[in-house]
Amino acid sequence: MQKILWILIIFLGAFHFAKAQMAVQPENSQREVAVTIDDLPLNSLFRDMESKRKITQKLLASLTAYEVPAIGFVNESKLYTGGNLDKEQVALLKQWLTAGLELGNHAYAHKDYHHIEFAEFAEDIRKGEPITRNLLAEYDKTLQYFRHPYLHVGNSPEKKAQLESFLKEIGYKVAPVTIDNQEWIFARAYDNALLSGDTALARRIGETYVDYMEDVFAYYEQQAVALFDREIRQVLLLHANTINSDYLDDLLAMMQERGYRFTPLEEALQDEAYASEDTYTGNGGISWVHRWALTQGKEGDFFKGEPEAPAFVHEVAALK
Repeated sequence: MQKILWILIIFLGAFHFAKAQMAVQPENSQREVAVTIDDLPLNSLFRDMESKRKITQKLLASLTAYEVPAIGFVNESKLYTGGNLDKEQVALLKQWLTAGLELGNHAYAHKDYHHIEFAEFAEDIRKGEPITRNLLAEYDKTLQYFRHPYLHVGNSPEKKAQLESFLKEIGYKVAPVTIDNQEWIFARAYDNALLSGDTALARRIGETYVDYMEDVFAYYEQQAVALFDREIRQVLLLHANTINSDYLDDLLAMMQERGYRFTPLEEALQDEAYASEDTYTGNGGISWVHRWALTQGKEGDFFKGEPEAPAFVHEVAALK
């Protein structure tokens, strides 16, 4: 079964390859982006296993076609069904590794550190690593990166310092995000449209999503220049969901058209910008670009212009 699924992934990758070639990166481009994908194995309103396989295969086909060295961040609670480890869910993760990609820890149950004490959050981190660590070992890889759920790193200096110390002690590198976005709103709206049978609305949401994401890239590019007097190696946050399975080709083509080379997270973090001081302890889960800016005392007008999901997308998403 696993061999059949991987053959399908390769076939889909070949199908997408011609489309990938249409977006040629400009010569002498200095732009680089690491693509990171949260909530593995999947975060979608389509919860049957057939849909999960299909979405995973489409995501991996796009990443393969564009030769993206992505890293996926796992919530191991999603690997269980009825309290028992679900081999089919684990098989979805294996497909990421078979495709040559990396995996990281996104905490077991995606708990919000700002709403619980350190001890409970530390337990959720530890609980979220054993299966991922063992799978990586099968592919001669190691578990290196942790991505904070909700991008919440601590809403007091004490909690922030405590977590930083703990992660360092147990050997994790933090996976920051510079290109944050409202993709999760589009994702819910897209699923709702498809579940209602309104494919025209779903298409409108998907196309709007790609345009929105290009605006987000432009915004954070200029934010980096305003802060560092240069562009930096960016880290993009996406999620393993339906809308990305259908529009990741378009997103990756857009990035290439903007002159981006896809780079591993490890290489992106070698940019000296990531050594910038970060004292932010607010309640928001915000881009590290804005954390650094706030630490440097930036105010008001500096942050203006961040793109937002249109009202019709919010309406279809029907989020509280």
